[in-house]
Amino acid sequence: MSNRASFKLDHPSVFYLDPADLEGLRQYLLDLDWIKPSEALISVEKAGEGNMNCTVRVRTDQRTFILKQARPWVEKYPQIPAPWDRAIVEGRFYELIGGRSELSRHMPSLLGLDPKARMLCLEDLGESQDFTFLYKGGSISNQELDTLLEFMSNLHEAFRHSTARDVFVNREMRGLNHQHIFVLPLESGNGLDLDQITLGLQDAALTLQSDTDYKRKVRDAGNLYLADGECLLHGDYFPGSWLRSPAGLRIIDPEFCFFGPPEFDAGVMLAHMLIAGQTHKLDFPGLDRALVDRFAGVEIMRRLIGVAQLPLAFDIGKKQALLSLSTEMV
Repeated sequence: MSNRASFKLDHPSVFYLDPADLEGLRQYLLDLDWIKPSEALISVEKAGEGNMNCTVRVRTDQRTFILKQARPWVEKYPQIPAPWDRAIVEGRFYELIGGRSELSRHMPSLLGLDPKARMLCLEDLGESQDFTFLYKGGSISNQELDTLLEFMSNLHEAFRHSTARDVFVNREMRGLNHQHIFVLPLESGNGLDLDQITLGLQDAALTLQSDTDYKRKVRDAGNLYLADGECLLHGDYFPGSWLRSPAGLRIIDPEFCFFGPPEFDAGVMLAHMLIAGQTHKLDFPGLDRALVDRFAGVEIMRRLIGVAQLPLAFDIGKKQALLSLSTEMV
């Protein structure tokens, strides 16, 4: 049975976003007052290259907006179950930052949240480009980098010790992420055929999978990731979550958010700058730089020998060099 058929059987009263069913979608939007009765739906099209959710741009005769539905699986990898409530946590994130202009001005506005269908209605940022072009020789400006660093720092400080932390425990999403970052890539029998990605990568992975000291330090970092902390994190702060939009740089997809160590966001950001060969020097005032580096090393490793692959055209020599860098940083 397909995921869709199973979903409809298990949740018959929950709306299922189908871009081909314009009439069903129109009625759903009318029922929630997300469109006016006089508003005609023109088209529904895929929006972006996100992995986790079904995300579409809805075009009416008056405007456009984004719909993002979470399902009990990873949209790009439907064989992988995923926490269904991630959309609710993401919606609460947008609600929380709504009163903080230093944060909300860098993210799309939340136009609606339907907890039952795990559906978000978001401002359409227009024809935008995520920063995955960095992996193909593109560059990021100093101004853009400053914006990303400032947003991250402001987010980490804005809700320190906040009573809202109970809403953002996000335990299930952290559990999923923990497995794919800190555990599965270093299991030799994980079922990944890395030589199909890059010839020789399987042996390179085996070197790390056999390194007990490296694995211990990765496990320790994973335990820190799972521990609750004082700062609200974005949780997936990498180029796929950054957009060049007509209005400027915007940050999206905070569904992995949680209260934890700020070094994790910084480490993920640093890792992707290194993978992409960016030469900017990144400073993280007030953070434990050794821990930032350790999280960065883990992120480099999991992006090369884990499931969540990046659009990299690197040969085995380049990947081996990055894995050696990961070993040094961890």
